[in-house]
Amino acid sequence: MKKRSDKSSKPERKNIEKNRRDHMKSLCFKLFSLVPSHHFRASKSMLSQEDRLDLACCHIKQLRERIDKLKRMKEQAMKSIKPNSNNNIMDETNNICSNLPVVELRDLGYSIEVVLISGVQRNFMLYEVISILEEEGAQVVSASFSTIGDKIFHTVRAQAKISRLGVETSIACQRLHDLVD
Repeated sequence: MKKRSDKSSKPERKNIEKNRRDHMKSLCFKLFSLVPSHHFRASKSMLSQEDRLDLACCHIKQLRERIDKLKRMKEQAMKSIKPNSNNNIMDETNNICSNLPVVELRDLGYSIEVVLISGVQRNFMLYEVISILEEEGAQVVSASFSTIGDKIFHTVRAQAKISRLGVETSIACQRLHDLVD
């Protein structure tokens, strides 16, 4: 009887191990699919599993650094808000660095991120921003805003409707600047 249980448990262990490997492979593939294509120097198919994991780790580190930087910028913005500061925004040294509104567009390969900072008195409609992005070949994935003091911070994330065509970022950026000016 003992031999039978050993024989039946071997295939079961093999199946469990195979399922575990398949699951890990699936998770690695999912992780790697989240890494933007502009991080690759070689073809995706040429990279080993280890190289793919290294790229994903580097991308995660860059995202963490960016989050830290954005948190610091937010803290500085919070400190620089003064009740009567109309349409000016402060830099790290609390000097007035530019007039509002501010438009920043980041090209992330097949996706883009638009950050807009405006004053409460000089605001624009978010649907106008979304319309411009869609007209230039982007599909909006998420949009958010927050109001801090007399400033409104908009963040719009979009991706290319057709990945091989991409998004015409230079024209979109110009049109966004024209919108807020």
